Amino acid sequence: MKGRLIALDHVGEREAAALMLDGQVEDLFFETDQPAPGTIYRAIVERPMKGQGGMFLRTPDGSAFVRQVKGLAPGQTLLVQVTGYAEPGKAIPVTAKVLFKSRYAIVTPDAPGINVSRRIKDDDMRESLLEIAHEIMDADGFGLILRSSCEGADADEIADDIAAMADLAAKVMADAQGDAEVLVEGDGPHLLAWREWTDKAEIDSADGSFERHGVLDVLDGLQARDVPLGGHASMAIEPTRALVAVDVNTGGDTSPAAGLKANLAAVKDLPRQLRLRGLGGQIVIDPAPTAKKDRRQIESALRSALKRDSVETVFVGWTPLGHIELQRKRDRLSLSEVLT
Repeated sequence: MKGRLIALDHVGEREAAALMLDGQVEDLFFETDQPAPGTIYRAIVERPMKGQGGMFLRTPDGSAFVRQVKGLAPGQTLLVQVTGYAEPGKAIPVTAKVLFKSRYAIVTPDAPGINVSRRIKDDDMRESLLEIAHEIMDADGFGLILRSSCEGADADEIADDIAAMADLAAKVMADAQGDAEVLVEGDGPHLLAWREWTDKAEIDSADGSFERHGVLDVLDGLQARDVPLGGHASMAIEPTRALVAVDVNTGGDTSPAAGLKANLAAVKDLPRQLRLRGLGGQIVIDPAPTAKKDRRQIESALRSALKRDSVETVFVGWTPLGHIELQRKRDRLSLSEVLT
């Protein structure tokens, strides 16, 4: 089908959400057994980690790690927020910069001031949003960011969203003393879909929506190593213990431009493939053979694809062997872990 569609369903016992564009799956959210990003703890400082510039903390869900040492002492309480998923055997990654994020508003306790997303260009709309925000926000030192999703949204819905986040922030920030405790659970897939997939879309929340729209077939395909790129070309995506290896192949195409065509197709689809497979960390791409002069075109196409991606990814550069290195945030678990 044409257009945007959001399917809300369950896979087994796990809540799940899929975003589709013109019949193609663009993003997936799955419930996991780990603490979801956005979870807020009252944690207890335990000990520093030598050489890493951070502290281990005790939380109800196990050990956590925050990249902060200054001003912290063992036994101290600290409000922290989960930023991603822990690698096997490692502590939960958290930050002391707590945010309260919803569909329209982000309350920032440690960053005063009211700001409107730069994506909203209309001056009248920006003024209107600032008026709404100033009417609701108290002079308590909390900051506010009005997200781009405010554009065209109902003023009362925006006001209610700001008020709810400001009230939650006030309650949590005032609850900083006591034993280790979960203060706010991270958003589940259905709520996360409402919060992040804000463009106009048809919504199918009835049971069986994944099967009706072919999402289950896509999940089966995502567990395969090879991704067809059109023609004879393909790329193999293989997670290892240290990194994610991506190998681009031209297959039986021996034409002069085969390598460049395969590489361009690969880098354009790679962010979506990594997003759907839930892969992050170090990404190493072994491009198909191509002239060195083509690197700029390949890099430009990759940067453009990453710019549209919702997962923070840094282009590190080219290695002496001609590989491309990326560093990608681990903001979701790998699909293979979720579906096992």
